[in-house]
Amino acid sequence: MSLSTDLRDELASIAPARGCDRIAELSALFHSAGRIHLLGRGKVSLHLDLGSSGVARRAFTLLRELGIHSEIRTYRRPAFDHATRYQLHVAGDELALAVLREAGVVDRRGAPLERPPRRIVARSCCRGAYLRGALLGGGSLSGPRSPHLELRTASLEGAEFIRAVAAAEKIAMGVLDRGKHAIAYAKGAEAIEGLLIAAGAGDAVLAFEEQSVVAALRGQANRLANADHANLVRSSRAAQAQIAAIRTLAADGRLDRLSRRLHEAAELRLRYPTMSLAELAHRADPPSSKAAIHRRLSRLLELARP
Repeated sequence: MSLSTDLRDELASIAPARGCDRIAELSALFHSAGRIHLLGRGKVSLHLDLGSSGVARRAFTLLRELGIHSEIRTYRRPAFDHATRYQLHVAGDELALAVLREAGVVDRRGAPLERPPRRIVARSCCRGAYLRGALLGGGSLSGPRSPHLELRTASLEGAEFIRAVAAAEKIAMGVLDRGKHAIAYAKGAEAIEGLLIAAGAGDAVLAFEEQSVVAALRGQANRLANADHANLVRSSRAAQAQIAAIRTLAADGRLDRLSRRLHEAAELRLRYPTMSLAELAHRADPPSSKAAIHRRLSRLLELARP
């Protein structure tokens, strides 16, 4: 499963114990995934549009705990992967509106608010609950090569509010307006892990760190393999050039007139065309150094040049 799916599943299993945390989480859910429909004559209806059954069950339970009746419906997303989406429909009765007013979702007239009041996130526990609700309603996490976490909101003002909530917990986030919606985002392992910890996603942090370590090791292994391949290519090309030079000297009759050391280096290279310089040096009589063999073969190249 993806990091985003694992993260949502973990967060959906957390049940806030405090009433203030329930209100904060509900507020974030509606500000990230909620829609309010004005029916006229002061009547409204609302729904949450969610991406997984686990999140839908969590939202249903949360609404029920706050005394709000909701109905779960499903539909197929028409674009992309035609994934199943989950909607929780809430009738705008007096009790529901009272709770949503307390959560900063609607004002006294039932009109939607772009962001909740700051009292919703006055405590650190409430800020964590708000970030958790935002992740459940509109969060995505990718990585580990280019770690990126974003929280989607309906408006730029809502994204700015999330950034302020994160900043209160010493977490740096950016904000981006994408026209039809806005996002608050975090880049880099430190900021992402800080936000996940604040939201209560300890398992997701461990999984994220594990994948980061695996990716780093895989990248290092690939770099070493590429370096070894490049070295083999260079060594092979150098050996072929040396062999060509030795054959040129032999064809001209100059090879037999060379010093014993140069003649020995030429014979070793012809006999062992794929060996490294260190291996050739070990087979010299007496054994020589890699640098000495390199100098002798370089000298053969120079002598063979026209």
